[in-house]
Amino acid sequence: MVNTPQVTEVAPIIVTALFGRQDTAFFDSMRREHFPPERNQLDAHLTLFHHLPPSGLDELKHRLNQETRGIGAPQARIGGLISLGRGVAYRIESPDLVGIRARLADAFTGMLTPQDAGGWRPHVTIQNKVSPQVAKLLLGNLQHDFSPRGVEIAGLGAWWYRGGPWEAISRHMFA
Repeated sequence: MVNTPQVTEVAPIIVTALFGRQDTAFFDSMRREHFPPERNQLDAHLTLFHHLPPSGLDELKHRLNQETRGIGAPQARIGGLISLGRGVAYRIESPDLVGIRARLADAFTGMLTPQDAGGWRPHVTIQNKVSPQVAKLLLGNLQHDFSPRGVEIAGLGAWWYRGGPWEAISRHMFA
């Protein structure tokens, strides 16, 4: 008898904003430099939703298409740095992206986890799970030379979360 793997595994869906190439390279290099290597399993990302149910996948794809197809990319910038206590993140400011997320949240009301239903703080984590002293040192070093700058939001992505690195479902690019 052949043992076949189960493909019916239920996995939550993560939704992220996708950065342009230059910004992806910048954020990824910061993660490689400052994230503990054994914990750095993902590329840099800006999470819109941490856990949507797989039952909503078709509706999610439809709505992501509506938000991106033929539409210009939202204006966005790195507005500052955020202390995560045991890490550091870049704060992303984008009223347009906030609007997109709000419309998606409204569409999935009742399916959102408490984390996703609560307030949204758009950020890109570049360091996490380090001692508070190490995080405070990096925050101070980065704040010393920081100035806000634009960042390209190229699209929106959906991913399966199965306990390790994320598995791509779909990408929805802005015009």
